[in-house]
Parts: sequence; structure tokens; C-alpha cells
Amino acid sequence: MLYWAIVCLIVAVIAGVLGFGGIAGTAAGFAKILFFIFLVLLVISLVANALRGKGPKP
Repeated sequence: MLYWAIVCLIVAVIAGVLGFGGIAGTAAGFAKILFFIFLVLLVISLVANALRGKGPKP
């Protein structure tokens, strides 16, 4: 999912440089939504691992 957020961000930057405002705004918004979903899933995963008492594997 982080991969798709980065891809959308790159598309937004390229579209912004080329002057496609609507496409850049849409891609940037989509990338932002995917990024925040990724962050929420990361926090949920960290909390779940902490509650189970397992740390990261070395």
C-alpha cells in the first residue's frame, strides 16, 4: 500500500510540473489518503504486537 502512495505522489508531481492541475490534485489526494491508511495500519500492527508481548525478530 505504501508503494501505491509513492506511485500516486510521483504521478502528482509529474502532472503538477506539466501543468495538469486537476490530475495532480486528484493524484495527490489519493496518495495522501493511502499514506494515512498505511500509517493507521502501522500503528495498529505495533499496538497488536506490543499487547501480545512479542518484540521484533532480530
